[in-house]
Amino acid sequence: MTEKTLFEPHALGSLMLANRIVMAPLTRNRAGAGLVPNELAATYYAQRASAGLIITEATQVSAQAQGYQDTPGLYTPAQIAGWRKVTDAVHVKGGRIFVQLWHVGRVSHVDLQPGGAAPVAPSAIRAATKVFVNNGFADVSEPRALEQGELPRIVDDFRQAAANAIAAGFDGVEIHGANGYLLEQFVKDGANQRTDAYGGSIENRARLLLEVAAAVVKQVGAERTGVRISPVSTAGGITSSDPQPQYDYIAEQLNTLGIVYLHVVEGATGGPRDAAAFDYASLRRRFKQTYLANNGYSLELATAGLNEGKADLFAFGRPFIGNPDLVERLKTGAALAQMNPATLYGGGAAGYTDYPSIAG
Repeated sequence: MTEKTLFEPHALGSLMLANRIVMAPLTRNRAGAGLVPNELAATYYAQRASAGLIITEATQVSAQAQGYQDTPGLYTPAQIAGWRKVTDAVHVKGGRIFVQLWHVGRVSHVDLQPGGAAPVAPSAIRAATKVFVNNGFADVSEPRALEQGELPRIVDDFRQAAANAIAAGFDGVEIHGANGYLLEQFVKDGANQRTDAYGGSIENRARLLLEVAAAVVKQVGAERTGVRISPVSTAGGITSSDPQPQYDYIAEQLNTLGIVYLHVVEGATGGPRDAAAFDYASLRRRFKQTYLANNGYSLELATAGLNEGKADLFAFGRPFIGNPDLVERLKTGAALAQMNPATLYGGGAAGYTDYPSIAG
């Protein structure tokens, strides 16, 4: 039997991807005035268009959704126009691109919130993390608990942002339900102590994520909708007492919705893959569409996972920063360049669009 490789095409719904290598979302804090993606962003993503699929940096669905300085939005006409330059540049290079839609919830700071308001959360429990604000890192602010009557507006913010994404030329959207942000804050009982219809049981805690997914599917179609989850991540100090049954349920419900892919951070976000016991194969059995695996994958590990049927697509994050031609380097065995950690967040072209390709 011929071994499968990451360099063969994959049908993502009706969208044909050139290969099975996905560029993972990477926050770079370089949006311009009005949180609009600039010309550098168009260059940056176009340089990486050989990925089978690009998933953009996390992008705010509203002004309230912001948690870090200079991260882009997708809720104003200027932002839509800025993203259109990005998608056009990627499509000219033959690439495919989804935007990751984001509400940070409690992972924010009053200086980033409209009117200096408190960040919002399922419950008034402060996150154990810092955010990039005022050109440096600072502790997050104390959040306030959302009223149940506010939740339909948040669902609609995701729906409208998805509509804006299609207007901006994206091939689809990814709903960010991972890494300690708002939708995951509702899912995990360490951050959610509500006693209403959005707290308590597994079903209740998953309700907001699933309502957002259903609204986005209704707006742009299941074939243009993906969801990212991180079952055992403790990002921002978030914890869950029941990750296996919780995420088995979520996978089943998302499968019923028919979304085109499930993007799973396996292990700790940016950390060990074996950070906590979890049966990812259980999600794979429950979710019948494309399964996208993420976290610490090398070419060898991903190729083995593909041939063992563990996933259909594999996400690579930080290697794409210093290697705009990562696909070609992996295919030819060329050495990988190292990124400069000092230029990860904020700034201009340095450490963003000036990494060379092996072709020169």
